[in-house]
Amino acid sequence: MRRTRFTRAGLAVLLVLGAGVTAGTLPATAADEASATAAPASAGLLSAMQRDLHLSKEDAEARLAAEQRATALEPKARRSAGASFGGSWFDASSGTLTVGVTPDTSAATLQEIRATGATVRTVGHSARELAATQARLDELTAPDGVSSWHVDPKASTVVVNIVGGKQSDNDVQRFVARARETGPVTVKQAAGAPTTLAAGTVGGDPYYTGNVRCSIGFSVYGGFVTAGHCGQAGAGVSGWDGSYIGNFQGSSFPDNDYAWVNVGSGWWTVPVVLGWGTVSDQLVRGSNVAPVGASICRSGSTTHWHCGTVLAMNETVNYSQGAVRQMTKTSVCAEPGDSGGSFISGDQAQGVTSGGWGNCSSGGETWFQPINEILGRYGLTLHTA
Repeated sequence: MRRTRFTRAGLAVLLVLGAGVTAGTLPATAADEASATAAPASAGLLSAMQRDLHLSKEDAEARLAAEQRATALEPKARRSAGASFGGSWFDASSGTLTVGVTPDTSAATLQEIRATGATVRTVGHSARELAATQARLDELTAPDGVSSWHVDPKASTVVVNIVGGKQSDNDVQRFVARARETGPVTVKQAAGAPTTLAAGTVGGDPYYTGNVRCSIGFSVYGGFVTAGHCGQAGAGVSGWDGSYIGNFQGSSFPDNDYAWVNVGSGWWTVPVVLGWGTVSDQLVRGSNVAPVGASICRSGSTTHWHCGTVLAMNETVNYSQGAVRQMTKTSVCAEPGDSGGSFISGDQAQGVTSGGWGNCSSGGETWFQPINEILGRYGLTLHTA
């Protein structure tokens, strides 16, 4: 990569760049439990949160601090709950982590959970029961009228989302009937049908494979991670200037939507997510998982930088190409061209953009493939500051 380009675009080479053809978890470590010591949020990041989440500067700062505390204490609270654990979520109104527990939870366990600083709420089903229900759903073949399904710990149910206007479809009704037999299931109407977020060649800071343009997600030692639907293993990758970068070393889509590309030929990696002039370029310091309800931002070459909240985890998304499992749903908008780009919460990498519905003019929702699953699958190490 030419140094003249590096000067103009900042550290863009390892960041979220372009668009594709169609629009996990590591073991817990001490870092999961310790409070992160991140640098103060940049003025640009706070500005984006104020714009997209309708917050004041002070509220945005307070929310980031509260989310950081909640993310750090969640693993300890989960272990304290044990078999009674019913899931957890961040409550933005109170700035606390809420942990759901089953009705049979002992007084000693409740006391231990509260001692972590989490709020406790009784729910109808354990996280294990809900995960088993979702696993049985994952064994079913869903028709196109079924958008997705995920565990909602707050409601203690598995939510099945049906595309608007498809509720009376015979195949959808048969699927719903079978779904209700798998366990606690609630049916809701989805605002739109999911598609992967890729497009033909357009301007910006892309990487290319064939006639496909997609965004870089996060730097890892030896390359970068991105969306699997952007290219198959072995496919060559070129950069914004047409120079050769490397090849897809691994790729999975559907069922998963992740891939990684090796970097060479004068290209290099750095722990940065591009702010596109909207915010300062963001340093990546780790990959602690932000809970449901936390704020999150996305960077991509088509729509650049946008923020929202985490809506659901471990959602199965029913794309036309096939179902993709263990996805995280967000309220962040995206458009064709953003595939593979970075999802980040504060300075913690969260995942790579997969697909969604809607756009950044009228709004929408977007899913990402969690970064820790990708790192674990390919034995990669995230490049951090």
